[in-house]
Amino acid sequence: MNRRTALRQTLGFIGLSTTASLPVLNAKSSLQNPNNQRFRIGACDWSIGQSSKIEAFDVAKTIGLDGIQVNLGSEKNDMHLRRKDLQKAWREAAKRTGVQIGGLALGELNNIPYKSDPRAEQWVQDSVGVAKALGAKNILLAFFNKGDLKNDPQGTQVVIERLKAVAPKAEKAGIVLAIESWLSAEEHMAIIDAVASPAVKVYYDVCNSTVMGYDILKEIRWLGKQKQICEFHFKENSYLLGQGKVNYPEVRKAIDAIQYGGWVHIEGAVPEGKNMLESYTYNNKFVREILA
Repeated sequence: MNRRTALRQTLGFIGLSTTASLPVLNAKSSLQNPNNQRFRIGACDWSIGQSSKIEAFDVAKTIGLDGIQVNLGSEKNDMHLRRKDLQKAWREAAKRTGVQIGGLALGELNNIPYKSDPRAEQWVQDSVGVAKALGAKNILLAFFNKGDLKNDPQGTQVVIERLKAVAPKAEKAGIVLAIESWLSAEEHMAIIDAVASPAVKVYYDVCNSTVMGYDILKEIRWLGKQKQICEFHFKENSYLLGQGKVNYPEVRKAIDAIQYGGWVHIEGAVPEGKNMLESYTYNNKFVREILA
């Protein structure tokens, strides 16, 4: 599977029908976290068919998730969550449903690259204030498709300079700018070291790194030892979690080794022909059993 294909399969999965029953998990699995639990389980709003839509809160509640990772918006709607009225509406929806805002994301950077487009630079600058207003601690900056940094030293240098410019603002707000890309752990660390700010870390996607052939268990332990992983995506391309390429029991051991606690967001993981709600109910239970 090439990188472009993997990305296409990651985004926007919504099955329209069920063609076979899903595996049965332990019926005692908790669907909601009690207070002070080490992990909180969410999903990307785009993966549950509600990218940057307020309806994502109700869908997440139906699934039984603790929260959602919210997409800032798109070029078409001018990154609409920069609007104060929408920020208020999102906060009210979170309060009404009990579904938390578990993070912010800039998925449009895949099409309008941070490394080359001044609009993207402004969006990242503005996203810090949005994250603070929504109560999110991490902002996922996506570097796929047109924004890919792999084997692009010139583009990487532009990203470093732009991160240096926004990092002080993020530091002051207590916000982390999280890089998710096709890069290896070492390549991510080269960027982090060059920016030299505690506000820049890695958003670790276990499936992306598996697709790239990296040793994810080694990478998690190495990055985690340096406290450079701010959050995780649990994902599969065209499989339910636990039925694809990623060895999740071993991932749990690596997460324990670095003493990580916080949000784990589910992405993708809807097989072709499967219903999204049914798949995500299963994925939610699977993650809770793995992280129990």
